[in-house]
Amino acid sequence: MDGERILARLRERFGPAVLEAGSPFGQPTAVLDRGVLREALDFCKVDPELGFDMLVDLTAVDYLKFPGREDGPRFEVVYHLYSLPHNQRLRLKVRVEEEGAVVPSATPLWPIANWLEREVWDMFGIRFEGHPDLRRLLMYEEFEGHPLRKDYPIQRRQPLIGPRN
Repeated sequence: MDGERILARLRERFGPAVLEAGSPFGQPTAVLDRGVLREALDFCKVDPELGFDMLVDLTAVDYLKFPGREDGPRFEVVYHLYSLPHNQRLRLKVRVEEEGAVVPSATPLWPIANWLEREVWDMFGIRFEGHPDLRRLLMYEEFEGHPLRKDYPIQRRQPLIGPRN
């Protein structure tokens, strides 16, 4: 199944909830409505024609000062899926506003999402509803803010921590 057929299959199943679809850089990519994200991830994994059985990566992008995106949602959460049986890749994106930056967790589908979602939470402040243990992964617990946000003040002083007795 080629990239166009993969995107057509998503459009068949989710209709207008597929907000955009195309193949930039040769990789099929769909932007989904946040309301169908969990169902779409599940569909991509269990549908025999798709069979995206591997979550390769999960990350986010902050479009705060990106030209042309000033009025759009600030963040995109990006899922990179791979199908071992079909040797195909798929990129799914969901747009998230700064206020209410929450998406459903993919941990029940792919256990590796646990670590990837924790990293996105730690760096961008996007929450994953239903995550079993959403806490900082890279920064220490007392760290204030989310350092990959475009408006994070790089000169900010952080609380000093010492050994715990």
